Amino acid sequence: MKKPLFSSVLFQPFGCVNLFAILAFTIPFAVYMATLAPSVTFFDSGEFITAASSLGSAHSPGYPLFLMFAKPFALLPFGNIAFRINMATAFSSSMACLAVYLLTVYLLRDERIVDDERFAGFAIKAAGLAAALAFSVTPRLWLQSNHDKPYPLLAFITAMILYLLLKWREQYKNGQECPAYVYACTFMAGLAMATHQTVVLLLPAWGLFIILADWRMITRIKELALATAFAMLGFSVHLYLPLRATQNPILNWGDPKTYEQFMWHFLRRGYPNEPHSRDASLVWAQIKAFNVPHEFTWLGFILVVLALVHLWKCQRDVVIVYLTAIVTFLLVIVGYFNTPMDLIFLTEEFFTPLYLLTAVLIGIGLFHLLSIAVKNARLPKDFSAKVYCLVAVMYFSLPISLCAMNYYENDQHNNYIAFDYATNSLRSLPQNAVMFTWGDSGAFPLWYLQGVERMREDLDLPHTPHIVFDWYLDSLPRLFKDSNLRKFDMQSSGPEASLRMAITDIIDQRPTYIDFSTRYSVVFNDYIPVQKGIVYRMRRISEPGGLPDLSVWDNYNNRGILEKISFLDLDTGKAIMIYANSYLEAGEFLMSIGRQQYGIPMIQKAELISPEMKPAVQQVLMRYGVTR
Repeated sequence: MKKPLFSSVLFQPFGCVNLFAILAFTIPFAVYMATLAPSVTFFDSGEFITAASSLGSAHSPGYPLFLMFAKPFALLPFGNIAFRINMATAFSSSMACLAVYLLTVYLLRDERIVDDERFAGFAIKAAGLAAALAFSVTPRLWLQSNHDKPYPLLAFITAMILYLLLKWREQYKNGQECPAYVYACTFMAGLAMATHQTVVLLLPAWGLFIILADWRMITRIKELALATAFAMLGFSVHLYLPLRATQNPILNWGDPKTYEQFMWHFLRRGYPNEPHSRDASLVWAQIKAFNVPHEFTWLGFILVVLALVHLWKCQRDVVIVYLTAIVTFLLVIVGYFNTPMDLIFLTEEFFTPLYLLTAVLIGIGLFHLLSIAVKNARLPKDFSAKVYCLVAVMYFSLPISLCAMNYYENDQHNNYIAFDYATNSLRSLPQNAVMFTWGDSGAFPLWYLQGVERMREDLDLPHTPHIVFDWYLDSLPRLFKDSNLRKFDMQSSGPEASLRMAITDIIDQRPTYIDFSTRYSVVFNDYIPVQKGIVYRMRRISEPGGLPDLSVWDNYNNRGILEKISFLDLDTGKAIMIYANSYLEAGEFLMSIGRQQYGIPMIQKAELISPEMKPAVQQVLMRYGVTR
């Protein structure tokens, strides 16, 4: 019986560490650190950082494992806390890349490209490394790796589950019953639920893999009971949520200290599900959310096909697992969720574990492409350094190309827009003010600055969509302890009515402000928003208007606003548009009261920030008789 190459190409727990395995982790980690966001970003960033730093609860369903994983990074002695927790995601992404290497090498362990064992081992290890590096610089993973996201950690856990299942299958084929591998898998699957609930979409593929290897597993009641027990043991990490809720951390989304509130939180009942129509264009857009050519180029897609064709001949169950996982994801996300067009970009992140498996297939495809080349080439028996170099060029051309294509768009090392947007908003507010926000990206950076960096703790910053919930009112006792919001069913009334009632309660007691998004999301009949930079003071209709405060603009940081930075996601672009519109609005008001010397520069600055606003700028200038 020939000795498998596996022992020589994969590092062992107590043996020598394989250099290729080290590179599969360290190279991606170095890339991610070079492009890491230096502080808070938009979307869920500020919320996750605040929850991880305070060991609180993030938005439903809480993400307890991700928060506990990120917390130790917050204790590092360098950088701000946002940077440290961003580094936690860079670390988990690098672990996911290492998992690609491990899976690729394992699936190729018995392949023989030539009789030269040294060259054959190099070909397998280099294929694993190339696959890991290709995965590391795909647009989706790279985007997730530069700031706090749970998906890379989920991808790593799911990869380890597949690796253990492959080990279990190997032992079973060798006549050894090793259900401990399956128990470990179910335990990890339970843990993964505390990272992101989309792990359930992989259960059909994993179950089918087990059945294909040994269908009798489903008839063994004792083993099924033990597997379920281990899954529940892993799932028990969710006890973190009610236990931490009793301590009232800074961010305690859902306040899940009771069973009813925990289930409300875990089942995402706080998110309304409004039905909408479905047409062919929407279905196609939903399907395209999983896009291998976009992530790995068409060459990568061809390599995947090549790998699937080869594996169908020798490891058919792996092909079935991969295709089943894709079908399950699409059926649920497209068929059940019916994701609206404007939210499809969010579901794209759910496919990260599938892209990890795709990267493994690309490594296998590269190896078999090399096999074809070796078989059709007249090579000497002793492989020279030249041959090794040619193999390296062949393998690593794809990851190098992907890195060159995606580096600019994913380089966030100078992205301070969210941080500056939040600090500028705080600078606009007087002592003891209240500012209502609308939209996660406008609120979450403020939560981070106030809750973690301890900026402007004199302020209250209620998030309008949440003031319909009692648990949220309880989290701001200084503001809502005796609020009229508690006397009515505000969930039925909706956030707009709740906001108007809250402003009525507060406006005579404290300076009351709203952010830009609230200004243009809600119609106010009894109040007039008065601009102050990028925020608005609320005044009663009967109150004198006065002049805008222009001094606030001089205190703003505008990094990345006037000069272009590489990374512009949807909300970063929106923030830039808010600056441009705010300058235009302030300039137009000054023009209307005859202060052209102040108004014209502000209007022109709006165009500098956003050239797309040139027609609006020209229209305003023409209205007041100003020509260029």
